Amino acid sequence: MNRLPYAPYAVAAVLVALGAGNALAQKKTLVVGMASADAGKLDPHLTATTPDKGLLNWMFNGLVRIKPGQTSPEFIEPDIAESWTSNPAGTEWAFKIRSGVQCHHNYGEFTAEDAVYSIQRASTKATSAFSNDFSSFDKVDAPDKSTLKITLKNPVPGFLGYLANYHGGNMVCKKAGEEMGADFQKKPIGTGPFEFVEYQPQQYVKLRANKKYFRGAPQLEEIMYRYIPSDASRDLAFQAGELDMIYGKQEQTWVDRTAKLPGVKVAKVELAELSAIYLNTTVKPLDDIRVRQAIAHAIDRNGMVAFKGAGVSRPSVSIVPSGYLGTDEKAPLYAYDPEKAKKLLAEAGYPNGITIKTIHTTLPGMQSVIEAVQAQFKKANINLDVELVEHATFHAKIREDLSPIVHYQAARFPVADIYLTQFYHSRSQVKTPTAVTNFTHCKLADQDIEAARVEPDAAKQKALWKTAQEKLIKEVCGVPIHEQMQIWAYKDSLDLGYELVGSLNLSPPITEKTHFTK
Repeated sequence: MNRLPYAPYAVAAVLVALGAGNALAQKKTLVVGMASADAGKLDPHLTATTPDKGLLNWMFNGLVRIKPGQTSPEFIEPDIAESWTSNPAGTEWAFKIRSGVQCHHNYGEFTAEDAVYSIQRASTKATSAFSNDFSSFDKVDAPDKSTLKITLKNPVPGFLGYLANYHGGNMVCKKAGEEMGADFQKKPIGTGPFEFVEYQPQQYVKLRANKKYFRGAPQLEEIMYRYIPSDASRDLAFQAGELDMIYGKQEQTWVDRTAKLPGVKVAKVELAELSAIYLNTTVKPLDDIRVRQAIAHAIDRNGMVAFKGAGVSRPSVSIVPSGYLGTDEKAPLYAYDPEKAKKLLAEAGYPNGITIKTIHTTLPGMQSVIEAVQAQFKKANINLDVELVEHATFHAKIREDLSPIVHYQAARFPVADIYLTQFYHSRSQVKTPTAVTNFTHCKLADQDIEAARVEPDAAKQKALWKTAQEKLIKEVCGVPIHEQMQIWAYKDSLDLGYELVGSLNLSPPITEKTHFTK
């Protein structure tokens, strides 16, 4: 791996590359500022963090993709697979792999064998954070270099979403994956419009145009993805012209202020992430449902929206985000009532209140939420002891089950099955072989989730998902707070090449069509 020497001329060279010098170079180099101290794991099958997956989206393809700028499954279109068919039951699928797709750094042509490898890798716990998503996959094989066949144990709601350029659906080149092993996390090899060049810890990741990209060579030549955790520093760098695009602060005041800057566009990006707190129902005092009910009554969802801003957030409607297929849009959430919360704590044997610890990320948008929740809790005699850690460390610790309360903010492919499975099914419980993000240890809705997955009648399927949500809400496994839009700002001279409505990967897609107009 090439590294810049620490010398004055090297620093000057970096400044030029980052846009402080030649204006002509700036037109071909996109400089992005991300609100994170460092990268996590630069492997699309191992990371679910916002700072990582947006960046990786510029390097990887899926078999299919949702049209850039959109989030709805109705916009699914070919990516590495140019076409596909299925049997009437939706259990047997055949994909025709596009010929001539090249892996980065001369790792050869991507074939059906690479697709088999990718899916097997994504479905294996040791190499994937999304292995549980592929539990219904029975057989994956490649009869020839251009044909991929997948046999499912049962129909899977939103099946094509598992093969999109998102999470486990990202396609990895077999030769690179096998050759590099664990080093793949720091030198990812994909087939997308941009390829990895360099990673400098706590500084940046550098990408360059993939001239062999099957949709055509990108108009940008280079992307510098800088890690700038300080909101103030990121804002100043953007205003000074050192950054072309920044991850914004998820607050209305920031949006209003930034939108007034000359030559700047502010984008509020769907899918909105559901911000929720997940309660470990097996540890004291959270094993007492009265304590969990008190916590639910202590959350003021409308107050949180007022704090964040109605233009950048909205109240949660259920434990599944609004607008997903199967969301109960009128779920029976607990009403905000701090006095009732105090009474419930007293009944549970805590007349003077309780203290509960949580491990939490320093990611600015999320940190402001937990601080607001902490203030709301105090009104109900609940003291939330917050231990702040860097974002990648946060993800590691909560997956070790070290935090009795976990505040998590996430969007998923918009089907209720995926959200319910990942956050509430017992197979997804943390510290198990099939762990995903079930921090609650709840399992009472397993049968409803599983039944809905194979139910062919759409109305009955939605009814099962509704029942699952009602059970989990009543048991207070998780408490939804609000839904948070992703906020980005960029120069109006940057033409993304599409209309930006949203992104599954939570950051604006940078494609072969993205370019500067001046």
